[in-house]
Amino acid sequence: MSALMYCVTVAEDTSTELSFIRCASKVLHIIIYYIILYIDCTVTGQNLFCVLVREADEPKVIGDIAVDDENDERNADPCTSQGCMWPKSSDGIVYVPYVIANHFSSRELQVIQRGLDSFSSVSCIRFNPHSNERDYLSIESRSGCYSYVGRRGYAQTVSLDRNGCIYHHTVQHELLHALGFNHEQCRSDRDNHIRVVWENIIDSYKYAFDKINTLNQGTPYDYNSVMQYHRTAFSKNGLPTMVPIPNSNVAFGQATQMSQNDITRINRLYKCCEYHISSILLL
Repeated sequence: MSALMYCVTVAEDTSTELSFIRCASKVLHIIIYYIILYIDCTVTGQNLFCVLVREADEPKVIGDIAVDDENDERNADPCTSQGCMWPKSSDGIVYVPYVIANHFSSRELQVIQRGLDSFSSVSCIRFNPHSNERDYLSIESRSGCYSYVGRRGYAQTVSLDRNGCIYHHTVQHELLHALGFNHEQCRSDRDNHIRVVWENIIDSYKYAFDKINTLNQGTPYDYNSVMQYHRTAFSKNGLPTMVPIPNSNVAFGQATQMSQNDITRINRLYKCCEYHISSILLL
């Protein structure tokens, strides 16, 4: 109602019916955009880019990265400290314990388990059911898709909301966060590969596009990384928030699984020297 009253005011100021029609059309366009955004959030697995109301016991979430409090900036730092990475066992395997909440359906459990298992065929990472380990992942359906970056200590939530997050690529995306990786478009060299269209981004989410010192592990910028946001992520008007350069027609942010570069980064960070994967078909 307030938007329409604004249109009436505009029409009165300009004394033209055409001004009202144009304004009303713009308001309708915005309403339709947010309806589409809602459908994306609840149906198509795009909860990574949705603004959600969270429960009181949930952490502060920046995009899809959880932080402990308002002053915690660890999410923006490279995960290079010993405590941030999951430890490697004497057998050369990195065991990451996890528990899965009992509110998922059998189909949802299959998707989550497939995502967990996909790391074992291409790296030295093994997600194993939790027994008595102090540090572990607690996979739950909370408000949206999110994870902490790297090992936090004790139980740390990986949220896979049943209403939009149960997709293979989303599971892999959040698990990569838990292993210590951040978003592709936040790389320090991203300005050589994408142009961020700041004026199209929701003001309160512009921080999600800040450049940081990510763990690139000597790999090139990867438009096909499962950690790359899509073209209109956090858009306030349906227009692109990122444009690839120099070729603006390059497709990106459409990964359905980890890319070869994603896999290479895991193996280099965790020194999985015995894994020389030339294909990701095993995923």
